[in-house]
Amino acid sequence: MVPADGDEVSPTCIYTGLARRAWRYDFAVPSAEGGAYRLGDSDYEIHGRLTGDLRIAYVSCNGQEHEDPARDLDERNVMWRRLVEEHRRTPFGLILHGGDQLYADEVVQAHPGLAAWAASEPDARAALPFDDAMRTAAERFYLERYEYLFRQPSIAWLAARIPAIMIWDDHDILDGWGSRPKDVLESPIGRGLFDAARRMFLLFQRAESEFCADAPGNGAAPCQRTAGCTQSFPRFTVVVPDLRSQRTPERVMGPETWSEFERGLEQASRGDRILIPSSVPVLGPRLSWVEKAFALFPGLQRYEDDLRDQWQSRSHRAEWRRLLERLERTAIGGSHRVTILSGELHLATRAVMAFRDGTLLHQLVSSGIAHPPPPELYARALGALARIGESPVPGQRITLKPLPGQRRVYVPERNYMVLERAGGDWTAQWELESSGRTPPLPLR
Repeated sequence: MVPADGDEVSPTCIYTGLARRAWRYDFAVPSAEGGAYRLGDSDYEIHGRLTGDLRIAYVSCNGQEHEDPARDLDERNVMWRRLVEEHRRTPFGLILHGGDQLYADEVVQAHPGLAAWAASEPDARAALPFDDAMRTAAERFYLERYEYLFRQPSIAWLAARIPAIMIWDDHDILDGWGSRPKDVLESPIGRGLFDAARRMFLLFQRAESEFCADAPGNGAAPCQRTAGCTQSFPRFTVVVPDLRSQRTPERVMGPETWSEFERGLEQASRGDRILIPSSVPVLGPRLSWVEKAFALFPGLQRYEDDLRDQWQSRSHRAEWRRLLERLERTAIGGSHRVTILSGELHLATRAVMAFRDGTLLHQLVSSGIAHPPPPELYARALGALARIGESPVPGQRITLKPLPGQRRVYVPERNYMVLERAGGDWTAQWELESSGRTPPLPLR
């Protein structure tokens, strides 16, 4: 591999296993137009200029819960191809992946022991062991599912040309991970599945490895305990919290993930716009009434983990308020504009909350780029909940709003989002599968 105008770069082996080796090339790209590198016989251009005017793409929910590899690929990747065409016209300098890049729910069918664990009652799962055969089957499943994704032509084309920052969510591990009962999360098989998913997340989404001891000349790499990260750029900072590694039914982030997130906020230079990809929306409708209703009707309890995934859950209300108050202190104390980017809903929407000094906390939701949209009735039901409003911080009401050019709060179409900075001003637009491009939304 040779960067433009540079010397040949030698790779580092970051994974060996399952008859495969993965190699990482470390090199710098100029912060200017015209960056490129050569790998084999192919050249790849990178639009590396992130000063001045710039464009950022945001995507989430790249798949579906069942039989994703069996889908018609032309239909599956419609929005990815549209994103390729847009990058060819006007390049992006960065792409943010907001969670659920992988839909790995079927990992429990990768081995009979895993299937038996998934079919057993939650209180019986702690007694079932996680053996080497299950470990190999789980790791192979995650690895092959990632290979399937990154072999999609449009995804591969973009991944080779746009620097990316990625975070995981539950489907990158297992549906509802972190919000399921503790005897599931802490069982030997539950922990084994999490470790296998985490290893493949680090490999494919971060090009990192915590288990490199068997790679020639590498030694053991340091262990990264959470999946969060912070990246600073000219006049903006991306702070990515990990909402899964230390999640339990009673909390969203553990002590380490909170500390990492707060350090990231403090790292932003004064006046930076702070972009926070939150895999689960931070601003949303009141859900406590829905949770109460679910508790009253038998048969609905199986959806409890879906509600506990949300910041608005009764179980997370104090932590939710802590997050919003922390973002307000960051915005007011550092003269920052804070923008939350989220996915997870399989819908497009937005929300705002005013801080005490009058500046707005914007939340922009784009989901999903490949997941099929839910029924119109579902979007309307959520829209009815949105009218109730919510104020976890007294006196600071959350308001959900339609996208520019749309009448309803939630749009049930596949989509991706484009953030632009021009002359110092930021805007957001959604590319909707059927409705097309929304007008620009100023982010003031």
